[in-house]
Amino acid sequence: MEKSRDGGAPHTGIMSTMPTYVAFLRAINLGPNRKFPKADIVAATEAAGGTDVRTHINTGNVRLTIGLRSRAKVEAALENAYEAQTGFAVPTIVFTPAELVAIAEDARALGAERPDLERHYLYLLKQEPDPAAIAAMEQRGDDVNTVVVRGRVAHVLLGPGYVAGGVDPYKTERGLDVVATNRNVNVVTTLAEKWA
Repeated sequence: MEKSRDGGAPHTGIMSTMPTYVAFLRAINLGPNRKFPKADIVAATEAAGGTDVRTHINTGNVRLTIGLRSRAKVEAALENAYEAQTGFAVPTIVFTPAELVAIAEDARALGAERPDLERHYLYLLKQEPDPAAIAAMEQRGDDVNTVVVRGRVAHVLLGPGYVAGGVDPYKTERGLDVVATNRNVNVVTTLAEKWA
């Protein structure tokens, strides 16, 4: 065992590394009453114990390193800090970088199967939905528009006839009965390349 260079307790020479997470914030900056600027997101994330904090566009995409090793604990710490900062609840959905890469790869594969896609949205879910809710949601699809649920992600695939502004004809969050936030496929794949 080596002695610490700063005169403190000896250490084993093995550096402990803190895990990195990607957090997606739900329902911010959508109107005058839920403003949460990037600078405030960074400050609140740091107040929760996050370091090396980065954000991407102003829709609530945050990368951080933190000494917590449970996704539920990370989400709770961030949600508490965000509510303290803003005065309103900010549901937060957390993934590891490896999970984000897998989600992006899955999204690309689904897109490759559907060259006619006009829009591809991903609902990032706080927990895995009930299998019966998944089955009911997926049965509502047709040859043009479908929902594919994989773990904590629901892919809303919209084909020809997509109407601008019609993000989710299936009301995915309500139908799956879980807290969720949505992003388009470009944001998710960009973050996977940038942060993972």
